Amino acid sequence: MSFNPFVRALSLVGFAEFATGQGLSPADMLRRAALPQESQERYDGIIAFHRYCALLDICQRRSGNALFGLQLGLFQGVNAFGELLYLIRNARTVGDALDELRANYSLYNGAAEIGFDIDGDTATLSYRVNQLDLPGLPQAEELACGVGVQLLRALLGDGWRPGAILLRHPALQDEAGYRQALGFLPRFSAHCSGLQLATSALSLPLSTADTRLHQLTVEHMKKMERLLAGDLPSYVRQLLRHLLPSGRATVEKVADCMALNTRTLQRRLTQEGTSFQQLLDETRQDMACRYLEDPFISMTQMSGLLGYSNQSGFCRAFNRWFQVTPLEWQKRHCPNRQPRLLRDSRLNALQRGPEGNTS
Repeated sequence: MSFNPFVRALSLVGFAEFATGQGLSPADMLRRAALPQESQERYDGIIAFHRYCALLDICQRRSGNALFGLQLGLFQGVNAFGELLYLIRNARTVGDALDELRANYSLYNGAAEIGFDIDGDTATLSYRVNQLDLPGLPQAEELACGVGVQLLRALLGDGWRPGAILLRHPALQDEAGYRQALGFLPRFSAHCSGLQLATSALSLPLSTADTRLHQLTVEHMKKMERLLAGDLPSYVRQLLRHLLPSGRATVEKVADCMALNTRTLQRRLTQEGTSFQQLLDETRQDMACRYLEDPFISMTQMSGLLGYSNQSGFCRAFNRWFQVTPLEWQKRHCPNRQPRLLRDSRLNALQRGPEGNTS
């Protein structure tokens, strides 16, 4: 089954600042690309990759800057990797760091793959997208190369220069623009987009390496969901987790975020053996159980985070799911902690005093 793949909203890190510097309104650009405004604030959310490409295309046309994507990538630099940067910078060698990037890139991007190939004295770090007819894709490819240049400079020193920058498409601007942005000229109409470096650089040790921090990051990232092609229910669950607190977790909103019409989304979920309502219930159940284990989340807060307008609606739903009340669930599953509900009631009783009056 094919459908629009996704990237993390982390891809928009630094976008607002850079777009403003280009004379653009970030909010207007997001609106024109049909991307939610909150994408700039919630970087762990997901957005449709083709809308991300469309955003870059709109920006380059509106700004008159054909190298908008490349320059944004250079501006974002290592910030575009989020928590993955801890894994990369704490690897043992440059080669190990690039292996970590290749192996974990699907945590952040389901539309593209990172390749890491060695041929004699040359290593190629490539960026490949399966769907090649997307408007704005050349902008996204150049952005990825800009980020890659900054990553390798972070690993190998500010003075590092790639053996070559490969771009799958023809030049988007005259040579002078590329030379000004990069300090050298890329190789256009190449077999892929990416960077080449000397194989000898791969064995260089990283001064930032910390074995313990690296292992901690590995364990943390094992818990993160990857953006794997074809896993439609997983995308829906991720979107629901981000939409529920705002009270906008409707099938229409989810379908819009996924760049699908509502009927198509429902049909594809049926083909996957599930439904929107089932995924909504499962997501709420999972979130509710995790929140109930947290002593700092009240029932009122919990109800809101799960998209309910009032506490009674959440309690009725919880009883329907588990045949017990939230308080009873806490007592059974969290015996070593005092439920927030119980603690609050005891605190209120103490404040009222023995005669029921506030002390």
